[in-house]
Amino acid sequence: MSILITGADGYIGWPTALRIASRTTDRVILVDNFGRREWVGEVGSTSAIPVASMAERLEAAEEVHGLSNLSFVEGDLTDRSFVDELLQVHEPHTVVHTAAQPSAPYSQINGERANFTQHNNMQATRNLAWGLHENDLSDTHLIETTTTGVYGAPEFPIPEGGATMEHGGERDEVPFPAMAGSWYHLTKSHDAANLRLAHEQFDLPVSDVRTAITYGTETAETAADDRLATRFDFDYYFGVVAHRFAAQAVAGYPITVYGKGEQRKPFVALEDAVEGLARLALGDPADRPADHVVYNQVTRPISIVEMGTTIAEVAAEFDLGTEVEHFENPRDEDETHKMEMENERYLELIDGQSVTFEEGIRDVLATLTEHADTIAAHEDRFLPGVLEDRLASDDEQAETGGTPDDEAEVEAE
Repeated sequence: MSILITGADGYIGWPTALRIASRTTDRVILVDNFGRREWVGEVGSTSAIPVASMAERLEAAEEVHGLSNLSFVEGDLTDRSFVDELLQVHEPHTVVHTAAQPSAPYSQINGERANFTQHNNMQATRNLAWGLHENDLSDTHLIETTTTGVYGAPEFPIPEGGATMEHGGERDEVPFPAMAGSWYHLTKSHDAANLRLAHEQFDLPVSDVRTAITYGTETAETAADDRLATRFDFDYYFGVVAHRFAAQAVAGYPITVYGKGEQRKPFVALEDAVEGLARLALGDPADRPADHVVYNQVTRPISIVEMGTTIAEVAAEFDLGTEVEHFENPRDEDETHKMEMENERYLELIDGQSVTFEEGIRDVLATLTEHADTIAAHEDRFLPGVLEDRLASDDEQAETGGTPDDEAEVEAE
């Protein structure tokens, strides 16, 4: 018996793998192609927290937690033959699919990266769905982390699943319409539709876990040894807004809120995200869904300005002098949008919220102050302009056969 975890080198994938492995005797197969490390290096940034090699991570997991049931396979899920071989050899009863190019800003840089993001993310998910079907594994529970970003920002409460539509006097339950605002978010909208079809055509049990903005640096498992740490990105492209604000505080920057900042965004702590995925993966087989089930993996919505103010207040506890400053909003968005999102199914799964935003940020700042030099060395990555100029230069050099001046720096990171 085995459990397959894709994207197992990633921010959520790695701590999820540790939690699952610590609660089962099943073989836990980790899969990754180390794409996240490459993409972050490509934009000239790095994880604030040093990330050990996979070999070091597995060694530490066995030494510290006694986890001898972890195995790693390096490979690309867009390669259908690799996916077929992976499934044929290991025959997983559960797949936790966290692999993706996860950055909306990265997908917006240019057409090349938009195309890459869409091909990478959707091809991987299709390969898994078809691979399970064609290798007689249609009873395997496929759990995918998608994103709450598929919903956009409607003016009505967002359901946890489908919506009721009425037209011409008739009513029916329909999938929530894709209202994504980036080429990345649209990949997850397409994934949701494809997995719904895979369930209908293949009878494949699917849990579509729509992950909110995730904050935090560690879980109980990763905190036990530096070699077990998960990554922490803080740059404009791969650092979520809460992490970027926290890094700005450590670097002595003001916390940059665009416009009024009263619009609310959905958030979830890393601990709560990992716990939900582990419970879905390890639930009693008799209780596993035989359906396509949507979970809104969010514990609460927080306004951007409230988030920034909270980070500034917690930063003061660490003698970090920072404050919220408002800047003209370069985005076309409702700066007062009061997002409401149903999440009862997910809260029931994790037995309620366990880590508040303030607690999570306190842990984040405690960790980041230990790595302030790394943040200071990359503080020009907080804003997009420098990176876009750099990437354009790199692309031009690549087309002409030249070498960018800072290639060695990126490789070293």
